[in-house]
Amino acid sequence: MNAIISASELVSALAGENPPVVLDVRWQLGVAKAAGEPPFDGLAAYASGHLPGAVYVDLDRELAGAPGTGGRHPLPDVEEFGAAMRRAGVSAARPVVVYDGGQGWAAARAWWLLRWTGHPDVRVLDGGLPSWTGDLSTDAPVPAEGDFRPVPASDGLLDADGAAALARSGVLFDARAGERYRGEVEPIDPVGGHIPGAVSAPTNENLGPDGRFLPAEELGDRFKALGAVDGTAVGVYCGSGVSGAHEVLALAVAGIPAALYVGSWSEWSSDPSRPVAVGPDPQ
Repeated sequence: MNAIISASELVSALAGENPPVVLDVRWQLGVAKAAGEPPFDGLAAYASGHLPGAVYVDLDRELAGAPGTGGRHPLPDVEEFGAAMRRAGVSAARPVVVYDGGQGWAAARAWWLLRWTGHPDVRVLDGGLPSWTGDLSTDAPVPAEGDFRPVPASDGLLDADGAAALARSGVLFDARAGERYRGEVEPIDPVGGHIPGAVSAPTNENLGPDGRFLPAEELGDRFKALGAVDGTAVGVYCGSGVSGAHEVLALAVAGIPAALYVGSWSEWSSDPSRPVAVGPDPQ
């Protein structure tokens, strides 16, 4: 099953016999902004124009639990997540396409959650909203209730101990920017650096200049050069489990299965007893 879909393919799918449910998950990381600049409002962006028929999904409220010891974007309660997806019209027998404002992180978080909880057909719009050349709508549809019932998989998810172990037994990718991995800057979390043994693999290097994923072969070559060779278990983490989902998506495009450490650095760095590595090497 393909993990991504182009805008032209989506147009065809929407005209088909079983059109996908389309979810708008526009979101931005809540970092400090310039004085006087309001925080990003995904719902307002949705209201100003979205793909026709798309339903808005709030990442912070519906794709994550409350921030705490599990990190800034821990897993949502499974039943609450299922209820949110059903409200959005998600059903087990109907495809789902997810998009965001173009970065792909938020869409990938929705993709990962739906796939991990058992939905068989979920794809991310490659390039996000900027790739869409058709009309936009300001209507807010109220879809018929879906029937999706999430059943979390027994694999594909790492906790802190599992991530630490995988960094030694397999390959654990750090999807954050290189300067955060090296510990040179840390704008959000309490400590800079990375999980000992983790390999730097910034997620923005999975995309071309047009904001779309690199071809599958190029992605495969990139990840193999970083250690994701055949037979090696692969995991990913980031700051809080959002951009890491985008890296898992890129790995899926390349045909490489990978687990996600959802708590990621925001959980790891909140415990002073956990070791921290700095510099360019995994250590």
